[in-house]
Amino acid sequence: MPKKIIGRIDKADFPTLDLFDIDIKIDTGAYTSSIHCHKFYEEDGALKCLFYDKKHPLYNGKKIVFRNFTTTKVKSSNGIVQQRYKVKTSVILFDKKYRIYLTLSDRDDMKYPILIGRKFLLKKFMVDVDLKHLSHKEKTKKLEK
Repeated sequence: MPKKIIGRIDKADFPTLDLFDIDIKIDTGAYTSSIHCHKFYEEDGALKCLFYDKKHPLYNGKKIVFRNFTTTKVKSSNGIVQQRYKVKTSVILFDKKYRIYLTLSDRDDMKYPILIGRKFLLKKFMVDVDLKHLSHKEKTKKLEK
């Protein structure tokens, strides 16, 4: 199956999180993908997450509960290793639904609330850093028809 070309930034839908047209940054330097999560905590064997951010108005503030989750060590670009929660969800890009694993992170100071790393991109996408919003433009064209 040929790889789809994706640009350096785009917008994606995360239907199981009830998040739509969310800004994403494609980062081939990152191995794992991560999502900005305002607040998260374990309670009664479940991971409860609140996706809310004033800077990202499409973050809806709904509480999402994950019954299945793990933790993983993530090394940031500055070399610091963090223990993070990892959840499985779905993402829609180019009108196709994919399974994706996201680590929960405080990306409050970052422009893009979601970072898409190499592990997700592998065997599915090739990145052209000259381009942006390819999936979102395709979605918009289909909605206009």
